[in-house]
Amino acid sequence: MTEAAVDSKGSQAAQTYYDSDDADRFYSAVWGGEDIHIGLYEPGETDIKGASVKTMERMLESLGGLSAGDRVADLGAGYGGGARHLAKRFGCTVECINISRTQNAYNQRLNKEQGLDDKVIVRHGSFEHVPADDASFDVVWSQDAFLHSDRRDQVMAECWRILKPGGQLIFTDPMEADDADRAALQPVYDRIHLENLGSIGFYRQVCKELGFEEVKVDNLTPHLGRHYYQVREHLKARYDELKNVIDPTYMDRMIDGLTHWVTKEQEGQLAWGILHFRKPTR
Repeated sequence: MTEAAVDSKGSQAAQTYYDSDDADRFYSAVWGGEDIHIGLYEPGETDIKGASVKTMERMLESLGGLSAGDRVADLGAGYGGGARHLAKRFGCTVECINISRTQNAYNQRLNKEQGLDDKVIVRHGSFEHVPADDASFDVVWSQDAFLHSDRRDQVMAECWRILKPGGQLIFTDPMEADDADRAALQPVYDRIHLENLGSIGFYRQVCKELGFEEVKVDNLTPHLGRHYYQVREHLKARYDELKNVIDPTYMDRMIDGLTHWVTKEQEGQLAWGILHFRKPTR
């Protein structure tokens, strides 16, 4: 990272959004508390937090687990729920790189409350310019964050840079389908203030060009629509309760935005899954 490095428009918009009081209250109250990622749902399941844990377990299954000596970078860590899950289960050290100071403060507070502030380290920074040395991590982990960048090729290059030889990159991300109609996705782009999303094909190609070996791409797209549907229904059910702490205008916009994600997934315009790559040992 150089002093001249500047975050992209998308990252700057994400920082402004996630630092807002309404966004902070919504994600902590409705989306699952300390874990604000897309979950894996059994038929009829409505538990957002439980579904989110299933995603982490599926990612860990692909990795083959972790060891206490591993150093993990969690890029776009949010409130740090994933990082604490890894640290508690394996005793590994996790560095949370996250652009929202509001989320970072909450993350640090939870780490201290749970006795994990020596295992989970929080750094303010962007995954476009990761504040870390070359070849310093065994695993790069990220959940549903890279969509906020409009320099995703640079994000992948940073993952390559900070990984040790033999290190693993594993992430989830809301994406557009490889054959998406971008005009049809305009309401989604408008929601995240970007011109496009990544796709499975995009990440595969960029990672191949960087030199990554593809371990596994687990396409789990239907869970994207199910997750946004559950979040929307939870928000609608608690609307009257929350309107005293969250601006109703914000909640109305959120319901509309969540509906776009649900609809576009059902139309086959979106994709989501677990993407797993490895940096060769030489």
